[in-house]
Amino acid sequence: MQTTKTLIVVRHAKSSWKYPALSDLDRPLNKRGKRDAPMMAKIMWQKNIRIDAILSSPAQRTLKTAYAFAKAIEFPLNQIIINAAIYEVTAKDLLLTIQQNFNDEWQNVLVFGHNYCCTELANWYAEDPIENIPTCGFVAIDFNQAKWASINKINGRIRFYEYPKKQLD
Repeated sequence: MQTTKTLIVVRHAKSSWKYPALSDLDRPLNKRGKRDAPMMAKIMWQKNIRIDAILSSPAQRTLKTAYAFAKAIEFPLNQIIINAAIYEVTAKDLLLTIQQNFNDEWQNVLVFGHNYCCTELANWYAEDPIENIPTCGFVAIDFNQAKWASINKINGRIRFYEYPKKQLD
């Protein structure tokens, strides 16, 4: 078994507010979100990280972002794990979900979630604070641990941080 784990936390792509009657869970991606998700997925592909599992919040905008990434990295869409524990949580709650539910055979995992959880989690490991992970931004956090249950608030380090505007500038 590998002695390192990599967690890649992705904030969902930009969502639409065109239909205010939709519930928060049902909001789709807007035009920019539909553009950014495949673009950022290609950036992820270029990192040459073999993904063992993808977990996503059940929110429509988050699932659509996860599907775009899965297609780009040739990950089977039917193997995406939808987990309600990733929706509207704190970084502490997300860490607990990871510690208790991740399979130790998974070395590299993509988690698609929401702000402020994504930014809060990233800032535990950032040398310089990240004010806000933009929509469709992602951060990879490496842990020198063999078990997901062993990761904690202080034993990771950020390997990379990417976001759409960085690619478009």
